[in-house]
Amino acid sequence: MNDVILFAGTTEGRLLAEACKGAPLTLHVCVATDYGETLIEPAENVRVLAGRKDAAAIEALIAQTGAKLIVDATHPYAASVTGTLRSVCEKTGTEYLRLLRASAPGDADDCVFVPDTAAAAAYLNTVEGNVLLTVGSKELAGYTAVRDHAARLFARVLPLESSLRQANECGFTGKNLIAMQGPFTEEMNVAMLKMLDARFLVTKDTGAAGGFPEKLAAAKKCGVQCVVVARPLEETGLDFDECLALLERRFGFSRRKCVTVIGTGTGSEGMLTLEADRACRAAQKIIGAKRLTESLARYGKKCVNAILPADIAKAVFSGAEERIVVAMSGDTGFYSGTKKLLPLLRDAQVRVLPGISSVVYFCSRLGIGWDDALLISAHGRDCNYLAKIRKNPKVIALTGGDATANVILDDLCENGLGHVRVTVGSDLSYPAERIVAGTAAEMRAQRFPSLAVLMAENPAAVCEPVSCGKPDGAFLRAEVPMTKQEVRAVTLAKLGVTKRAVCWDVGAGTGSVSLEMAECAEDGVVYAVEQKPEACALIERNKLHLGISNVTVVPSKAPEALEALPAPTHVFIGGSSGNMKEILELVLQKNPQARIVLNTVTAESFAEAVALLKALPVVDTEIVELSAAHGRAVGRYHLMTAQNPVFVISMTGGMCCVE
Repeated sequence: MNDVILFAGTTEGRLLAEACKGAPLTLHVCVATDYGETLIEPAENVRVLAGRKDAAAIEALIAQTGAKLIVDATHPYAASVTGTLRSVCEKTGTEYLRLLRASAPGDADDCVFVPDTAAAAAYLNTVEGNVLLTVGSKELAGYTAVRDHAARLFARVLPLESSLRQANECGFTGKNLIAMQGPFTEEMNVAMLKMLDARFLVTKDTGAAGGFPEKLAAAKKCGVQCVVVARPLEETGLDFDECLALLERRFGFSRRKCVTVIGTGTGSEGMLTLEADRACRAAQKIIGAKRLTESLARYGKKCVNAILPADIAKAVFSGAEERIVVAMSGDTGFYSGTKKLLPLLRDAQVRVLPGISSVVYFCSRLGIGWDDALLISAHGRDCNYLAKIRKNPKVIALTGGDATANVILDDLCENGLGHVRVTVGSDLSYPAERIVAGTAAEMRAQRFPSLAVLMAENPAAVCEPVSCGKPDGAFLRAEVPMTKQEVRAVTLAKLGVTKRAVCWDVGAGTGSVSLEMAECAEDGVVYAVEQKPEACALIERNKLHLGISNVTVVPSKAPEALEALPAPTHVFIGGSSGNMKEILELVLQKNPQARIVLNTVTAESFAEAVALLKALPVVDTEIVELSAAHGRAVGRYHLMTAQNPVFVISMTGGMCCVE
């Protein structure tokens, strides 16, 4: 008999059931809930059984079906179910096959890992701030042990009656309960974390299919600490591809989808390549954004509108169609959703066909090359385009979202770059195509569509490497304290700011350190915290004076002002107003591995700093006493005028993550 029992509690289980439709086997798919039953479409050879099953019920099902193989595709955290299945298979002599979900990716290194729910609750009791729980309704009871849980914790659960009941029984109601069905994109997670003002995200290692990478990315983007509850079992088994291949070999079938991801170029019919045209003619279904499927409707194929990678993957594996085209705008390798989509299509046969990107077409219309340009995208992503244009003689950018061509033109003019020559192309390859050029100041009054290509040519671009320690005269001055050049150079060297750093400058004064950190963190952000209004105004003036946009002035006092800021990677403390201990503790709470440099000039603050080095969980501590003197001419002699000695104290947070 060719009967197989599949316990399908995961996306992989559902996809396996889909792949087995029409195969020469009878698949009995067991799901725990009525809701799970609705996610799997039955077929002639696929029978869906809803309801939880104990050992006796599983034995009865084996006897009834005569199945010789059980495939366990339950959730990685459903340890009790897996244990029961293994015991029953051993007792009945039934072959047991575990379908494994890939574990956490390598970029989870910044997470706090805990062994179980109790440990997660214990960790949350050591920190302050709101928490988004994405652990499922069954685990919520364990989090009622968290201090102030009714105010701090927000639970995201499935919109099922059973889930809501369990959440309500644990005290999660009203605004503290979010009932939503995934999958959740990175953008959705970011919006939710910001809405809740969350400082922590608690999740399980659910792998790519469970949205784990999107949670990690959102947490990192928001400066939120991710707390990961480890999987309860160390398991061996097969991944989806291996499991499907085993079934194909054993039962003699092959049902893998054939997917062609095409770049549609700039969008007009004539810009589609011949290979992409052949793929569309052979396809049974075309998937893509509405504007793309509408342009490909001429092929007369079934079209499905989808933009997000998860939605596209779902459309690929839904239905009986085996030859599928996924349409992407522009080129599949240039700021394309193809990168995120391909991992979701691992169980399909996939080929990728490039397209003619809007940048390539734009340059061809201008009769110029693009190999000497810096190519960037400001569409739907953070992009410090002002720094790019200041430092590069030729920049070509995709515009859209919050960074339209008009926004970029305004920013150029307001930051002393109105002289830069700008060329904007819109509706490229369509009848309404428009390409116009002029200086940013001349172009500013014109209106452009959101989606466009912008080229900025800046012959006066400053291309030299970023150096630490600009001359003091490079900054606008007032009656506001400033970290002098020599001290600033050493401070920045000790900080070691990286390209994508999130920096705090506490007690920013003139903003000299903030602005130099911003130049080092070209694709990052700097928060200049300063309580004096005249100093805040001076920092804003210096931003415009130097054309630096990735500095945000926070007009408030530390540590109160730091509470709402994203977790920092690098922190400079130039002035603490007597709150050194509180500031350092908050920094290490936000990011236990932060790099910190603080400068002191008085004996009292130096003594306090040295004591804190011993009391706080920090490593790589170093103290440098810096004395600088400038020569001044007195007749035909030069006398050295000494500045006040400064102690430059550096450290790195050394708090270990919970294993």
